[in-house]
Amino acid sequence: MKKKKLNLRDLNKTSSDNHKRNDGHNHSSPESIGKFKIYVPAIFSFVMLIIGIAMDYFDVAFFKDWIRIVWYAVAYLPVGFPVIKEGWKSIKNGDFFTEFLLMSIATIGAFAIGEYPEGVAVMLFYAVGELFQSAAVKKAKGSIKALLDVRPNEALVYRNNNYVSVNPEIVQIGEKVQVRVGEKIPLDGVLLSEKGSFNTAALTGESKPDTIAKGEKVFAGSINLDGVIEIETTKEFKDSSIARILDMVQNATARKSKTELFIRKFARIYTPIVVFLAIGLTFIPYFFVDDYVFSDWLYRALIFLVISCPCALVISIPLGYFGGLGAASKNGILFKGASYLDEMTKVNTVVMDKTGTVTKGVFKIKEIKAIGWKEPEFMKYLMAMEEQSTHPIAKAIMEYKADGEDFQATKVTEIAGKGLKGTVNGKTVLVGNKALMISNNIEVLSETDSIVESIVMVSIEGKFAGYVIIADELKDDAHEAIKQIRESGISKIIMLSGDKDSITQQVAKEMGIDTAKGGLLPEDKLNEVEKLMSENDGRVAFIGDGINDAPVLAASDVGIAMGGLGSDVAIETADVIIQTDQPSKIAKAIKIGRSTRSIVYQNIALAFGVKAVVLVLGAGGLATMWEAVFADVGVALLAILNAVRLQKMKWK
Repeated sequence: MKKKKLNLRDLNKTSSDNHKRNDGHNHSSPESIGKFKIYVPAIFSFVMLIIGIAMDYFDVAFFKDWIRIVWYAVAYLPVGFPVIKEGWKSIKNGDFFTEFLLMSIATIGAFAIGEYPEGVAVMLFYAVGELFQSAAVKKAKGSIKALLDVRPNEALVYRNNNYVSVNPEIVQIGEKVQVRVGEKIPLDGVLLSEKGSFNTAALTGESKPDTIAKGEKVFAGSINLDGVIEIETTKEFKDSSIARILDMVQNATARKSKTELFIRKFARIYTPIVVFLAIGLTFIPYFFVDDYVFSDWLYRALIFLVISCPCALVISIPLGYFGGLGAASKNGILFKGASYLDEMTKVNTVVMDKTGTVTKGVFKIKEIKAIGWKEPEFMKYLMAMEEQSTHPIAKAIMEYKADGEDFQATKVTEIAGKGLKGTVNGKTVLVGNKALMISNNIEVLSETDSIVESIVMVSIEGKFAGYVIIADELKDDAHEAIKQIRESGISKIIMLSGDKDSITQQVAKEMGIDTAKGGLLPEDKLNEVEKLMSENDGRVAFIGDGINDAPVLAASDVGIAMGGLGSDVAIETADVIIQTDQPSKIAKAIKIGRSTRSIVYQNIALAFGVKAVVLVLGAGGLATMWEAVFADVGVALLAILNAVRLQKMKWK
C-alpha cells in the first residue's frame, strides 16, 4: 500500500506552504498564522460534530431530517474532502487499495446507513491522527535535518585586494577566506591566523570548543568563537566535510531497513485482502443467517474496514527509524541508513585498528635517556639531525623545548633503513635504530632490547649517547570504550594493526583485548576479517580510520569509520561514521540500534495485537465505530508516542 502524507493541504495552499516551512524555529507572524491554519478544518469539524451530537442528545426540534444530514455533511467535508480527493488520485494512478479509499468507503457508508455522527467522527479522528503523525515525523526528522542549518551561506573571499562576499560553492581551492566572530567556516581549509577557537558541535556532537593552531585543519560548518581569522581553502564546497555529511544525512532515510521494506510489501497484500473480507462480511451472511439485515452487516463491514487500515504500521515503523537516526546524529554518530541500525543490533564481534582508532595516531616523546650528556644538550644534537627529516617520529622529537640557541647540522646523509649521519658542532652524530649503531661498531645498552615502542638511538663521536622512546598515546576514552563494548554484550574484541606486533600486543594487553595481531598489510587485515565473517554466526563490525582500512571497512558486515571529518576514503566506504573520533561512541551506536529495534518491534506487536482483537469483535457485532477509531487512529498515536521516546532518551 502506498502511504502518502495528508495534512489537509488541499483546503488551503497558503497554509500548505507555511506548513512546509515549519522547521522548529521561530518564524514571522504571518508564517505562524499559516502554520495554525492546517488545524482549522479539524477544529471546525470537531465543533460542528460536538454541537450536532448535543442537539441529537437533547432532541432539538428543528434538528431533523435534511437539516441534520446537511449539518453533519458540512462537518464532514473539511476533513473528508481531502481524503476522498487523495483516494481518487490514487485510483487514477492505478493504486486502488490505499488507506484513503478505505476511510472514504467506511465513512460514506456510515452516512448511507444513517450513522452520520460516527461517519464524521471516524474521518475527524483520522485527520487529527494524520496531523499528529506529520508533527511526530517532523520532530523525529528534526534532529537529522537540523544539520542543514549549519550549511554556510556566504564566504568573505580575498579578491582584487578586498574581501568580497560570495556563495561558498564558487570559492576555489587555495583562496584566502576571512571569518568573523560568530560566523561559520564556509569551506574546509587550514588556519592562516595564529590560533582560533571553534564550536564544532554541529559536526561532532561535542559542545566543548576546539582550539586550533596555525597551519592545522579547520572544517566547514564550525563556528568561529574568538576573533577574526583567516583560512586558506583546501577543498571546494561540494567536497567539504559538511557537504558530504549533509548528503549522507539526507540520503540516510532513503536506505530502508528490512523491517520497513517487509511492512510496505505486507501492506500491499494485507489491504486488498481486508477489503474483500469486508465485502464478504456484508453479503455472505445473507446465505446463512435467518434474520439477515443488510444495514447491520454493512455496518460491521465498515467497522472492519476502519480497523484494518494499516496506517499505524506504515507510519510508526519508519518513524521509529527516523528517531534512531536522529538520536544517533545528535550524539555525533552518522548511520548511512536505517538498515545499518538493524545490522548494529546483530554485531557480536568487533574488530578494530590500532593507530588512529584507539590511539591518537600522534607520536609523543615517552622517555629520554641521556648517557654522559645533560638532557637539553643531548636533545639539541638529536633535534639538529631530525630537523632534516619529515618522518612523524622526527616531528615528535622537534616538539621538545630546549633553552638556549639551537644547534645546526651539516653534511647530513640518510642511510636507508637505518637512520641519519651528519655533523653537529664539529662532532659526528648518528641518529637511528640499533642496526645503525651495530654497523658503526657502537655498543648499545642491553636494556634497549626489552623496549617494544619506537626507539631512536644516538651516538656522538663514536660513543653511545642515549636514546629516546617515542610512543603513540591511547585516546582518552580508549579503556572506557572497551569496557562499554563488553558490557553491551559483544563476545569478541580483536585488534588488527599494521604497526609492529610487539607494540600491538602491548596496547591490546593494556586495554584488556584478548586477541591482537600486528605487522599486517591491508590485504592481511581483509583476509583476517573475511575469515572471521565466514566462521561467525552474527555480524562482524570493523572500526578503522584511514585509507589503508578502506578495503576492510567495505567488506565487513558493518564498517565504522573513526573521525569522519578527517578521512575522505573512510567516510565514503564506511556504513557508520563516528564523527567525534571517540571509540566510546561505538557502544553508544550499538545501544541506539538496539533501542530502535525494540521500539519498532513494540509498535508492530501493538498494532497487530489491538487490531486483531477489535477485528474479531467488529465482525461479531460486538464493536462499534468508536472502538474501530481507537484500533486505527488510537493505536497509531500510541505507536507514534512510543517512537518519539527515542528522541527523549539519554544515551550514556
